[in-house]
Amino acid sequence: MNHIEHFIDGNLVSFEEENLKVFNPASGEIKSTVSIASKETISKAITSSKNAFYTWSKTPISKRTQILFEFKRLVDQNINKLAKIITSEHGKTIDDAKGEVLRGLEVLEFACGIPSHLRGQFSDNVAQGIDVHSFRQPIGITLGITPFNFPVMVPMWMFPISIACGNTFILKPSEKDPSSSLFLAELFNEAGLPSGVLNVVNGNHTTVDNLMASPDINAVSFVGSTPVAKIIFEKANQKHKRVQALGGAKNHLFVMSDADLDQASDALIGSAFGSAGERCMAISVAVLMDEIADDLIEILKNKTKNLTIDDGEKNADLGPLISLEHREKVLSYIDSGVKEGAQLIFDGRENEKIKNSKGFFLGPSIFDMVKTDMKIYQEEIFGPVLSIIRVKSFEEGLKIINSHQFANGVSIFTKNGKFARDFSRKIEVGMVGINVPIPVPVAFHSFGGWKNSIFGDHHIYGQDGVNFYTKLKAVTSRWPDFKVGAQFVIPNKDSE
Repeated sequence: MNHIEHFIDGNLVSFEEENLKVFNPASGEIKSTVSIASKETISKAITSSKNAFYTWSKTPISKRTQILFEFKRLVDQNINKLAKIITSEHGKTIDDAKGEVLRGLEVLEFACGIPSHLRGQFSDNVAQGIDVHSFRQPIGITLGITPFNFPVMVPMWMFPISIACGNTFILKPSEKDPSSSLFLAELFNEAGLPSGVLNVVNGNHTTVDNLMASPDINAVSFVGSTPVAKIIFEKANQKHKRVQALGGAKNHLFVMSDADLDQASDALIGSAFGSAGERCMAISVAVLMDEIADDLIEILKNKTKNLTIDDGEKNADLGPLISLEHREKVLSYIDSGVKEGAQLIFDGRENEKIKNSKGFFLGPSIFDMVKTDMKIYQEEIFGPVLSIIRVKSFEEGLKIINSHQFANGVSIFTKNGKFARDFSRKIEVGMVGINVPIPVPVAFHSFGGWKNSIFGDHHIYGQDGVNFYTKLKAVTSRWPDFKVGAQFVIPNKDSE
């Protein structure tokens, strides 16, 4: 059986440590084992990062950029291999896995342009003979803690920008699908990245606790569930670490009466059931205007029954969930929805793939007549379950969405420009789509929600990412060719 190691100081390394099991979700079989990093292993990674930071932070930005471009070339070259690794451990389809790698590459491309993003500002002669300039400097050792649902894309939201800014980076990937992160580290090493600039340590919550306890780590980037994001945020603040912690979501898609129902239904099934619903940007609630609800639901049911569920290597629309435990959790939400009185109009538990496979499959489910006090509406399910809420007006739909504790992403489908414009301004959500079902910003913008979907002052990647991984310094200078006497006031525009 394959054993998954750590990547420290430019090498794959393994120590005598407790192991966890890594499954193939499509077969239910144990695929590999992975080490839980001990305190000693974490200490080795931190020492490696500290040693590398001294040199890497002083490496000319042009040299850092050359290595980033070579890394991009290698990732481009290995898209198919990365996709197969993702599929074998996560279960998503090959096409979906390739799409994940491509979205990660977008952020890497942004990082390749780091010289322009790190440019400072200069003000000439702000007072007599005094100039001011500002620039950004790296902050030191940075840490990324990433979720299972995007084992390539989310790490690439973090470490390319941090490293491009001159920091060193320790990555703790999900213990459920860690192999792709290790492969990325090997490719970066092959591209010429000095040893110790990127280290990868595997493990579970104990590993995270030990990493968070280190006084040498200066910034923490986290993507995962809201309860864990809150804990990470609080621990980072206690240790005076800079932190961005992205949490859970309950994303709505509001379908207005004038919307194209065929287009809206395609958007709903793709965004609700793609990747088996295991996306923080998945649409899990459809808010439908009453007068078109019945027609749209009928279209949804007909399209959903034609979806194929199979091994991600095959030509399927969606693959399995990540683990048996997670499938049981999603099933419990379906049971809860039925008990609370929602109408289960499409039951994913009846899918033949569930009955005839040892894999962690679950078909798509659709609930109608969902109320806002139901558990299936209040909580993030993270599975192929779509809830439908009917409303009588634009204002009612807006109020329902704005009342939710999560505010990650939202979309509206309409042909009416006034509704779309009002919606984009009045909605209290961080990422908004207009006739776009999954409004993930491109790499030169930044990703992040509001309310209980994010903790910290910075969104992830884009210019916010650059700001997060750097410190701003302003220098005020004067080079007088005459003697300056004692001055007892702060220099100002009238100073001589």
